[in-house]
Amino acid sequence: MAFLLVGLVTLGAAVVTVTTRQLVHAALWLVVALGGLAVEYLLLTAEFIAWVQVLIYVGSVVVLLLFGLMLTKAPIGRSPDADSGNRPVALAVALVAAASLVWVVVDAFRTTWIDLDGPAQGSTKVTGEMLFRHWVLPFEALSVLLLAALVGAIVLSRKNAKEARD
Repeated sequence: MAFLLVGLVTLGAAVVTVTTRQLVHAALWLVVALGGLAVEYLLLTAEFIAWVQVLIYVGSVVVLLLFGLMLTKAPIGRSPDADSGNRPVALAVALVAAASLVWVVVDAFRTTWIDLDGPAQGSTKVTGEMLFRHWVLPFEALSVLLLAALVGAIVLSRKNAKEARD
């Protein structure tokens, strides 16, 4: 029951994140959505993944996003430039993508059963082995992408400051 309740709150926060017209509010709702995912991991007894979720995504990614907003002088209030008017098309694409994702996940795990007598799947040992055996490259690619986003935000903010002086 708790899993379902936290999942609904997380889903609601995610929907508000992508539908709000204020960028700072979207970033704060993103904190709620990512925090909800961390709670879901805790409910699944994957404590290590929950802490990684909090430290990396809630801590680092959202702070990086807020710094990017501040450095690029993004509007703090409502931004009419951020709305392209394609909401119906975006909603249709989002619903098709969500339905496809649910179908793929359900089909992939239809015959999968969790061995409750084996080692805990969320334990640090199992997670570390999986992370360093199969997911090192995507993890490092994400860190390079985040670094490039921060450098790009700094370059954009310096360029605007230089143009303002001229």
